[in-house]
Amino acid sequence: MHRLLLLSCLWLLAAPPASTIFQRPTGTPAPLRLQYLLEPLHPTVHTQRGATAILPCVLRTLPHNYRVKWSKVEPTNYQENIIIITNGLYHKNYGPLSPRVRLRHSHRYDASLTITNVALEDEGRYRCQLVNGLEDESILLTLHLEGVVFPYQPSNGRYKFNYHEAKQACEQQDSRLATYQQLYKAWTEGLDWCNAGWILDGTVHYPIINSREPCGGRLLLPGVRTYGARDKQKDRFDAFCFTSALQGSQVYFIRGHLNFKEAGQACRNHGAAIAKVGQLYSAWKFSQLDRCDGGWLADGSVRYPITIPRERCGGLPDPGVRSFGFPSKEMRTYGTYCFMGK
Repeated sequence: MHRLLLLSCLWLLAAPPASTIFQRPTGTPAPLRLQYLLEPLHPTVHTQRGATAILPCVLRTLPHNYRVKWSKVEPTNYQENIIIITNGLYHKNYGPLSPRVRLRHSHRYDASLTITNVALEDEGRYRCQLVNGLEDESILLTLHLEGVVFPYQPSNGRYKFNYHEAKQACEQQDSRLATYQQLYKAWTEGLDWCNAGWILDGTVHYPIINSREPCGGRLLLPGVRTYGARDKQKDRFDAFCFTSALQGSQVYFIRGHLNFKEAGQACRNHGAAIAKVGQLYSAWKFSQLDRCDGGWLADGSVRYPITIPRERCGGLPDPGVRSFGFPSKEMRTYGTYCFMGK
């Protein structure tokens, strides 16, 4: 009897293909009213990087021989990657999220997904699907991180990244390539940048607030201009990166006339590390870091964050992170921004 029960449970948890594509054909009617799953009160869950997030999924009743399958909709290819499958008694985790996910299971109808130590790549859409033969149904939820988008280019100038290099460059600066939704939101909040850059789905765009001749001409309306999908290997542009606040972290400034090597050592002397570009943007956006002093960052650039624009700090009318570019690393004319993690 125990052997038959075990074999039955293993069959119920048999792994589906690693990725499946869900697309409703044209003309297919909208899904029927949910019978087994409760509609979530709040389909968007707001969280912070490093926090624990709970995506709600609660059953009205427990049908016979059912499974609940959680998956994540990936914006790069619109596939759904399996995260966890349960039959109410047993569960199995899949994929890179596996070490950080579990079922909340606060009662026997609760199939909510708990994600610990939320990371930048966790943002996006999730599906909770009840698998019950011909009566399958699902709900979609969005995990949202408040963040900031910033344009990024390397020390050797504009338009040097292919897609894969842009993705790596953002990750090296404590960020990731932005999604179109993140870039669009940043544009509505004032991001104005004349250089085109890669985003996560492999398309290329640039956001314009003030129409001007070098950026498509004065006659074009403001907006997020697009070059569409480009060759990820051959075409070269800048990058638009997205980062978010990390709970328990701090960015602070150390005064001094330091070259790049000395700047890194000054941070280490305080038990910290020289800050990355994404960390400085995060501190500017979420901690209102405001300093008129240029300081070294980990990529060899010199920047400073301004939340209260004033004449003696660059003279620009809008808040932002100003840049001195990539000066010689042997110059002894700057302080440094340090990052202290939790």
